[in-house]
Amino acid sequence: MSARRSTAATLLTLAVATAVLTGCTERKSDADSADAVRVNASDDACELSKTSFPGGHVQLAVHNKGSKTTEVYVYAPGDRIVTERENIGPGTKVTINAEIKAGAYEVACKPGMVGDGIRQKITVTGDGAPVKSDPRLDAAVAAYRKYAQEQADQTIPVVEQFAAAVKAGELDQAKSLFAPSRVGWERTEPVAESFGDIDPKTDAREDGLEQGQQWTGWHRLEKSLWADNRIGDDEKKLADQLVADLKDWQKRVGSAEITPTSMANGAKELLDEVATNKVTGEEDRYSHTDLSDFAGNVEGAKKAYELLKPVAAEKDAELAKTLDGEFAAIEALLAKYGQADGSYASYDQVGEPERKAFSDAVNALAEPLSKLAAAVVVK
Repeated sequence: MSARRSTAATLLTLAVATAVLTGCTERKSDADSADAVRVNASDDACELSKTSFPGGHVQLAVHNKGSKTTEVYVYAPGDRIVTERENIGPGTKVTINAEIKAGAYEVACKPGMVGDGIRQKITVTGDGAPVKSDPRLDAAVAAYRKYAQEQADQTIPVVEQFAAAVKAGELDQAKSLFAPSRVGWERTEPVAESFGDIDPKTDAREDGLEQGQQWTGWHRLEKSLWADNRIGDDEKKLADQLVADLKDWQKRVGSAEITPTSMANGAKELLDEVATNKVTGEEDRYSHTDLSDFAGNVEGAKKAYELLKPVAAEKDAELAKTLDGEFAAIEALLAKYGQADGSYASYDQVGEPERKAFSDAVNALAEPLSKLAAAVVVK
């Protein structure tokens, strides 16, 4: 879960995030593009070089001038995420490529990666050049939308089984279904997060709650199952609510705004999820099923990359070659911890040297993956 982070989690993950960030600085030519919207983020400001600009392909050239790691979001009304970039370290410059339609939006900088952020209203006009089309990218978007829908459709029956076990008071059965019920979500999490309201209800951790927010979803149930080792009436109600919230997600997937650059940025976001939540053991802190989530994030990122690869490889063959190799390396590392039943070893049994190996693998993949969006922009 990336849309809302706690200060405690942020502090615990800065070491890993900083390692990944070293690979996220974009080429100087990208950041210096005359058409780019410059975003100067600091600990107490979010300054844009312009607040009105044409729609179509947009570059946000972000410079974090603050002392805290930050995030930058573009929100449509209702806090629907149009594009985002997490884990932007102090002094770091990144370029975010996105396709943005005409309309009213907000850009948010989130120093410390918490809260609603420092926001600036922007207007995207309709007089920009239309986004050029490549039939291969159109096909990639259609295939990814189908993939995202399939993942949601396949999630619901497993979540219903998980909820049924909770409601029946079957503690061990519920525990065994917790990780499998999350796989489809983890593979396509950026799509789910783009809706704004579903992720906080289903995937929030206790220390990531906003003031006044009721804690619901997977991790609330996870704590009851593992830390409290009990199932009460509240948990049974929460199980029903989790199913209802995820069915809402399932219905909305078809309306998600998906573009080639959002697919590429989403793949990068999934690696950020691994870096800040999974490698550190923050995500599934009670069940220690982090490696299952880790694998789901990697699988989802790879799917987006493979669909975009025909265009990316044509424009940057070396980038595609590097990504092929780094995906293979991280998959091989995960395979070492796979179990015969398809599950993964408990993450509390993974020592610090092995966690460091995971961190290094994520770092090696995240750096080239951050360049994928630029490689699929049609000019």
